[in-house]
Amino acid sequence: MSHNQENRPKEQKQESNFCFYATLLDAFQNYLDTDELWEKFWGHSDDPKMTYDEYADKQFVEIINRINRVPFTNEAVEKGTAFNNIVDMLLDGKTDNGQFLLQTDDEKQLITISEREIKVDDDGQPSETFINQRSFSLPVVKEFVNYYEGAMKQYFTKGVLDTCYGNVELYGFIDYLLPFSIHDMKTAKSYSAGSYRKHWQHIVYPFTLQQNGINISSFEYNVTNFRETFTELYVFKAERDIPRLRDMCERFIGFLLNHKDLITDEKIFNYRKV
Repeated sequence: MSHNQENRPKEQKQESNFCFYATLLDAFQNYLDTDELWEKFWGHSDDPKMTYDEYADKQFVEIINRINRVPFTNEAVEKGTAFNNIVDMLLDGKTDNGQFLLQTDDEKQLITISEREIKVDDDGQPSETFINQRSFSLPVVKEFVNYYEGAMKQYFTKGVLDTCYGNVELYGFIDYLLPFSIHDMKTAKSYSAGSYRKHWQHIVYPFTLQQNGINISSFEYNVTNFRETFTELYVFKAERDIPRLRDMCERFIGFLLNHKDLITDEKIFNYRKV
C-alpha cells in the first residue's frame, strides 16, 4: 500500500442500525470486567478504597457517560495527549504549529511542549503567553518519531459487521498506519505485558481496513511510561476474530437496549429508532 493512498475509505452500501467507535468497545470491555478489576485492585485488601458495590456503580456510570460522550479528562489523559502532539509535530517537521511550541534542551535531554494563549488587555492589545507546559524525555520521543517515519497519522477507517440485531458500523481513527502494520500509541504510568490483550482496536481496525481493500493484519500497541518503551503485537485472523467481535457487539447492543432510557447519544443508534 502506498503512503500516497487517499485517506478515504470506500463507501459502505449496507445500512447500519448501530454505530460504534473502536475504543467504545474497550470501555464496555472494562465494564464487563468489573469483578476481575475490583479483585485485582482491592480483593486482597483489608481496607479497600471502594467496596465492590461502590466500584460496580462507578463502572456503570462511566460506561453510560462514555456512551453519551460526556467530556472527560484527567492528568494522565492530558499528559498522554501532550506526548502525542509532540510526536505528531516532529513527524510533520514542525516545532511551532500556531497552537503549540516545542523547545528542546539537549543538555538535559528534554523536550517541552507549551500551549499558546492569546489574551487581550484593557486597551485591546493582544499579548502572547504559554501555558500547560510539559516536558518529556527527548530520547523516548525520538524513538517514536523514528519508528513512525513515513506513517499516515489519524487514518480514518470504517466497516460494517452483521449481527443478530442488524448491521453495526464500526469506525475509528488509527494513530499511525504504515505499509504493513497498524499502530496505536499508548502512554501509561506503568506497564505490564499483555495489558491490551482485551482491547478491541487490534480487531476492529484490521477488520475495517480489509473491508476496504487494505489487507493489513499486523497491529502494534506502542507503549511508553515516559522512560521506556514497550510493544504488544497482535495478528488479526478473520476466522477467529470476527466471531469474537460479533459476540462483543451483540453483548453491547443488548446492554444499550436494556438501558435505552439512559442513552442520549443518538449516533450510537445511527440516528434510527430501535
